[in-house]
Amino acid sequence: MSMGAFKGRDLLSLADLTAEEVQELLHLAGEMKAGRANLHCNKVLGLLFYKASTRTRVSFSVAMYQLGGQVIDLNPSVTQVGRGEPLADTARVLARYLDIIAIRTFAQADLESFAHYARIPVINALSDLAHPCQVLADLLTIQEVYGSLAGLTLTYLGDGNNVAHSLLLGCALVGMDIRIATPPEYQPHAAIVDQAKTIANGRSTITVTTEATSAVKDANVIYTDVWASMGQEAMASTRTPIFQPYQVNDDLLSHADSKAIVLHCLPAHRGEEITNAVMEGPRSHVWDQAENRLHIQKALLASLLGSA
Repeated sequence: MSMGAFKGRDLLSLADLTAEEVQELLHLAGEMKAGRANLHCNKVLGLLFYKASTRTRVSFSVAMYQLGGQVIDLNPSVTQVGRGEPLADTARVLARYLDIIAIRTFAQADLESFAHYARIPVINALSDLAHPCQVLADLLTIQEVYGSLAGLTLTYLGDGNNVAHSLLLGCALVGMDIRIATPPEYQPHAAIVDQAKTIANGRSTITVTTEATSAVKDANVIYTDVWASMGQEAMASTRTPIFQPYQVNDDLLSHADSKAIVLHCLPAHRGEEITNAVMEGPRSHVWDQAENRLHIQKALLASLLGSA
């Protein structure tokens, strides 16, 4: 498949990609990381972030600079969107200035509306429903460790949030088995689970359970995230006792495959969803995972802008 097939498209969810396209992006990111693909574009990326960000903001900015482009931070508090300008108006205007835009927001519907009115590629830099760029970096990290993805088992423990949703779709696309272990009332959206099963089409097994220990058994990748996502911090204290059985600690890891790796999308609350010993231990690939945000997003930008 030609990478030109990506040009001008949006990435709002991993469901926007085919299995072949995911593999193409992972391959290009690996080549760029190794210095074997030096692509350039004289383009402008806009960052419209309604939520706080460290890794996503910095990795997108550095990726665009390394491609030879420019970045404009469209802080909502100092632009007209912060004063209630309609999203459709903002989208149509920014599309005449920018070449591509990454948006971090709350409602997935806002991303879809923006993409409808904009004539440039729109990237989901995180919404309450999905975090596709994070999971592409996760898949790159796992591939670096194991060499291939198909047939591996990933277990996610904690809140059935946006990261869990994108992991479901990402694993389905690459043929990885995935087990999601959450408290009963915090399971991922049933519609996303069904979508992932449709995408998997029998190539991988998708399991949603409340049992942490059985979910971890013989798994190759153990993944967790904060128990209270952005905007839910006020609920953190009430969630802690509910989520405690899903903490990634040495005892839980003893049930996984002996060579299993641990991932966390960060920021981490050590002592809550993951212990400091595991976070700093030999199984942790968290820092490689964070670095790979840069490489996968550089590959994504180059592809959507037609530079690849």
